[in-house]
Amino acid sequence: MTTVSSPTTEVRIIATGLEFPEGPVAMPDGSVLVTEIAARTLTRVWPDGRVERIAELGGGPNGAAIGPDGAVYVCNNGGSFSFHRENGLLVFGLVAPPDYSGGSIDRVDLATGAVTTLYRACGEHPLRGPNDLVFDESGGFWFTDHGIRTE
Repeated sequence: MTTVSSPTTEVRIIATGLEFPEGPVAMPDGSVLVTEIAARTLTRVWPDGRVERIAELGGGPNGAAIGPDGAVYVCNNGGSFSFHRENGLLVFGLVAPPDYSGGSIDRVDLATGAVTTLYRACGEHPLRGPNDLVFDESGGFWFTDHGIRTE
């Protein structure tokens, strides 16, 4: 664990080596779930810095939320961003790579890591780049889909 101080804020680095983390979900046990877009996984970061891969999702997992059944629901952009290294940083490109597979909403069972794809379309409209989601008080969910860019 590394601590960095500035005149206004102290920042603690808990974990390193994550591949473009997104969609943090704070868990009751003190851990944090994150999607790793470039690694295509759902990952748990423990308070002691330990990193545990929960599930291989494929595509481009983005936003995540715990559903009313205790499972994790993930907006998967289908791999709509390309990634490359630049000056030691992992940088994303805005044009979809050739292996882009279309977007989806996925469900991950935290106990087993089993992944189920629930939706690839909304009616006749295919999902393109689902980004973030939230559950309402009735257990319904809302999500954003920003689409994709192609050459």
